[in-house]
Amino acid sequence: MRRACGRGRSCAGAVSRPAGRGRSRAAAAMSAEPEPGPGPGVGLDPDPAPGPALDPEPPGHHDPAGPGPGAPGGLFAWLRGRCLGRGAAVDPARDTFGAMTGLYGAIQPADSVSLSTRTHGAVFNLEYSPDGSVLTVACEQTEVLLFDPISSKHIKTLSEAHEDCVNNIRFLDNRLFATCSDDTTIALWDLRKLNTKVCTLHGHTSWVKNIEYDTNTRLLVTSGFDGNVIIWDTNRCTEDGCPHKKFFHTRFLMRMRLTPDCSKMLISTSSGYLLILHDLDLNKSLEVGSYPILRARRTTSSSDITSSGSSGPRAVGSPCHQHDSGPLSEKHLSRSSQREGGSPRNSLEVLTPEVPGERDRGNCITSLQLHPKGWATLLRCSSNTDDQEWTCVYEFQEGAPVRPVSPRCSLRLTHCIEEANVGRGYIKELCFSPDGRMISSPHGFGIRLLGFDAQCRELVDCLPREASPLREIRSLYSHNDVVLTTKFSPTHCQIASGCLSGRVSLYQPKF
Repeated sequence: MRRACGRGRSCAGAVSRPAGRGRSRAAAAMSAEPEPGPGPGVGLDPDPAPGPALDPEPPGHHDPAGPGPGAPGGLFAWLRGRCLGRGAAVDPARDTFGAMTGLYGAIQPADSVSLSTRTHGAVFNLEYSPDGSVLTVACEQTEVLLFDPISSKHIKTLSEAHEDCVNNIRFLDNRLFATCSDDTTIALWDLRKLNTKVCTLHGHTSWVKNIEYDTNTRLLVTSGFDGNVIIWDTNRCTEDGCPHKKFFHTRFLMRMRLTPDCSKMLISTSSGYLLILHDLDLNKSLEVGSYPILRARRTTSSSDITSSGSSGPRAVGSPCHQHDSGPLSEKHLSRSSQREGGSPRNSLEVLTPEVPGERDRGNCITSLQLHPKGWATLLRCSSNTDDQEWTCVYEFQEGAPVRPVSPRCSLRLTHCIEEANVGRGYIKELCFSPDGRMISSPHGFGIRLLGFDAQCRELVDCLPREASPLREIRSLYSHNDVVLTTKFSPTHCQIASGCLSGRVSLYQPKF
């Protein structure tokens, strides 16, 4: 049974929080001189305001490379556009993704990919190959299924991929992929020769829950319920395995992710903590107490600032409830230091992200995803009593705080929405769209497409000053059981979802 284990407790904050203290590039852009031009971009609401279909550009703009310093709006508008990645010369895919986002307004259930035998059990994870040509399915009953997402045809069943539940799949490139399982192993596979594994990796002592891949160093990174993050050198693999080392350890580990540029590692825990390793160096093994600890704190809101007075942030390991314990012991906090300017490699920051409605009850961070451009992190949280679930978006804030002595957090809650509280105990995996404009989230017997605003603009174009609700763009229900996972295709306008009874559904635009 694939259940969220551990029930630690932590304090959580209110919804609203000012944008101050350590502003990100996105937040700085919001306060810059406004860019002239017509209204917002692609409209998916029933009566969109008149204006162009894509992101606004200054009037009279015809240069495909983007407006220059002499364009209407002046130098500051031009610089702001470049900071936000506007213009074909900066981000050629921006307009393409803008057009694709408009198609999601017409998306409908298109087909279901399933086998008549139904021996594979629940669907725990979905993963497309980078070129979008193969959809892989991680199943409860030791199997991995492969489908052609365009024709919805079954390609192959890896009937004994593992000896227990398959939890996660990660492609290293268009042909190599890795799977992990509750049997404590990781397996490498080659799409060109699926009759046998490339190799099996042994090193974890409990269920292995997710896999990441550092494209810079070509190192495989895995995490499991044994609390270990392990690094694998896939360049030196043999049939007997490949060299590996334990990189990090923490209690109550749930999920681990790398940012798109592999400069940070984020780790979520069942006790409500979020750990961030800054300036990541995977070649340096970390033992407990060997890394610089940044200030441990909870993400604050405007109400926290007015009510907390002179009280400082709660230290990791200090109780919110008497029997609560954090991922690190307090004896290591004596060496904590504030991160200002350049920081040492693998500096650790420990946060308790604010979750609406969970201030006094604590929460478990069950799912963790990163914005494809590294602007934000996406969390699915459940209360300790499993009677409430939330999806929350937190913006990364870089740079030093406004006042060196003021508390500052690397994350700020920008958007949130309450989820359907069904399938208690099961982890629901959500995801960003390839361009980061939308979120697909399991919702009961279907999925919801969520945007930062009704026009599905990018986060940097509609960054709120206080936490705002995510906007529901569309709801799609095609399953007869609780949906556990969903995934956007990286190349096509298609979404896949998988449920507890083993069915996989595909969604595509229909006109």
